[in-house]
Amino acid sequence: MSDQALFQPLTLAGRELPNRIVMAPMTRSRSSQPGDIANALMAEYYAQRASAGLIITEATQISAQGKGYSFTPGIYSPEQVEGWKLVTDAVHAAGGRIFLQLWHVGRMSHASFHPDGLPVAPSALAPDAQVWVVGDDGIGRMLDCPTPRALSPQDIALIIEDYRVAARNADLAGFDGVEIHAGNGYLIDQFLRTTSNHRQDAYGASRENRLRFLMEVTSAVAEQIGAARVGVRLAPFITARNMACPDIIATIVQAAALLGEAGIGYVHLSEADWDDAPQIPDDFRQQLRAAFNGAIIVAGRYTPERGEALLQQGLADLIAFGRSFIANPDLPERLARQAPLADFDGKRLFGGDARGYSDYPKLGTARY
Repeated sequence: MSDQALFQPLTLAGRELPNRIVMAPMTRSRSSQPGDIANALMAEYYAQRASAGLIITEATQISAQGKGYSFTPGIYSPEQVEGWKLVTDAVHAAGGRIFLQLWHVGRMSHASFHPDGLPVAPSALAPDAQVWVVGDDGIGRMLDCPTPRALSPQDIALIIEDYRVAARNADLAGFDGVEIHAGNGYLIDQFLRTTSNHRQDAYGASRENRLRFLMEVTSAVAEQIGAARVGVRLAPFITARNMACPDIIATIVQAAALLGEAGIGYVHLSEADWDDAPQIPDDFRQQLRAAFNGAIIVAGRYTPERGEALLQQGLADLIAFGRSFIANPDLPERLARQAPLADFDGKRLFGGDARGYSDYPKLGTARY
């Protein structure tokens, strides 16, 4: 075994991870239609990548209302649960571990996904963003998000219940745990930020109130499957989609402390990953480590060298790789052997068939 920290084992949620390499959640839009159902092709794709210490699935909507992009899978119907069983069975048979990412997009949606044409959000504020929508002609296009309707307190209670049911369904489907997506401008993130949350009730205005929805969702999910099997993804430094909140860093640090008190398994820090994105300051990493007593996953175009450095400094426990896993299903082996990495086909990221999805070869095998 390599003496690099990246290849050392770690116990998480009662599971022994053979390495610190995480497959990051990536939307690929390959679910079966109608019904947004996980399928055998997805099972093959994830099982090919089972050598990761942990797989976190693509974002998966907790309800029909939570959908924002075409062909993304759900976890709210019996058929969806059965579809995901194909995936978990395949990953476990290949020796892997897999968490399901729970998702409600909030205002990051399109009118065509909603009977009344309106996505929902903490406040009726448009995100100035687009989502991928496949039209009746079968062509996927980026379309503008409309102004959403503001959620009532009763609506909020129903969504929290949707998270609870989704966690139970994930457990029934055989997942080792779940990750609550609370970043990247989606619904929970919208509650956290003053730029997207203009409420004056128990879910807005003060920092404590803006954190309430996250903590109530976390509590509901943890009650279903156990707090140790729950992770939360946060993205303080991602400011697109009208999310540049001046209070977000302090809010995220306080969230980390509260999540630690709740006993969840990990926090997943999603970092800005474009080429000239700002670097995460070391003082924030130190604050996050001091605030949160569980495992910390970091994601954001990490190289093995950058990831190793953070592990050695004790500022992270696991390193998530996204793009590298697309065309390199055996990424841990390639990194361990310092083998070259294949490039992915950017035209086949969303939707389609096995091409550019499950047909990337492992080391020493040919691509058909």
